[in-house]
Amino acid sequence: NPRSRFLVAFIVLAVAVSLSAVTLAPPPSKTRPSRATMTSALKATFAAGCFWGVEITFQRTRGVLTTAVGYIGGSVPNPTYEQVCSKSTGHAEAVEFTYDPSQITFDHLLDVFFDNHDATQLNRQGPDVGDQYRSAIFYHSPEQKEAAEKKIAELQPKVARKIVTQIVSAADYPFYLAEDYHQQYLEKKGRSTEKVH
Repeated sequence: NPRSRFLVAFIVLAVAVSLSAVTLAPPPSKTRPSRATMTSALKATFAAGCFWGVEITFQRTRGVLTTAVGYIGGSVPNPTYEQVCSKSTGHAEAVEFTYDPSQITFDHLLDVFFDNHDATQLNRQGPDVGDQYRSAIFYHSPEQKEAAEKKIAELQPKVARKIVTQIVSAADYPFYLAEDYHQQYLEKKGRSTEKVH
């Protein structure tokens, strides 16, 4: 019966449209910073070894809004991961993120940074060896530079070895996004990003 077939086709189409609307719905708003928050957000860029672990540390930090991993501090434009690992480009693996200064200070971010890697290891972190794993702060303002210098001066008497963290102007080096598969790598592997810092 043509009428029955039309009715069935209409129902199937209505269900399909409903399902696609559910599938395409944006993620809950709690996962996205508001436009007002993003307008007042500041940027920070840290290198502290393999960027996967550094990124998840800052994903878990209250006040951090967005994170991205990439390469900075080198001489080759748009380097690939393989080029950076060859130690021929001069880039560091780094995390660039935005944060809400009303929720967290740059000084607190520096505490998280220094608490989560060994800043006395030159061009390495644990078993990861090479200048791409160096400790570095790429500052985005004179205030960030001053805070980084002050923090190192405060921490140096508390450790036996020299702190080798570089303090470099982010304006002198472009930040190149790493390949997509590196972005939020540990989160994709099931690691929690619940805020703990």
